[in-house]
Amino acid sequence: MGETALSSGSLASSQDWRRLCFLPVSPERAEAHFIWLIRLGVLRREVDGQGLTERVRLTPMGRRLLAQIQGEIPRAGLRERMLEHFRRRRPRL
Repeated sequence: MGETALSSGSLASSQDWRRLCFLPVSPERAEAHFIWLIRLGVLRREVDGQGLTERVRLTPMGRRLLAQIQGEIPRAGLRERMLEHFRRRRPRL
């Protein structure tokens, strides 16, 4: 995603999804993740001549965050994943 834009449909139908995701993902679930990352400020919608598209790109902040990580992005542990799940669903807990 660092070099090219990516849509939720292309991510879900991609043959090399294992390189990008831990589990198979539907277009709806990928879009939900994209929206969450847009709210965080890591992704942004790509713009073409007619307005916003369904594709997303990294923001400058997202590029800086990726530049700080050496090698592969480490996977969060069970505790961190559970806490993040609750933060997304119940933000005031």
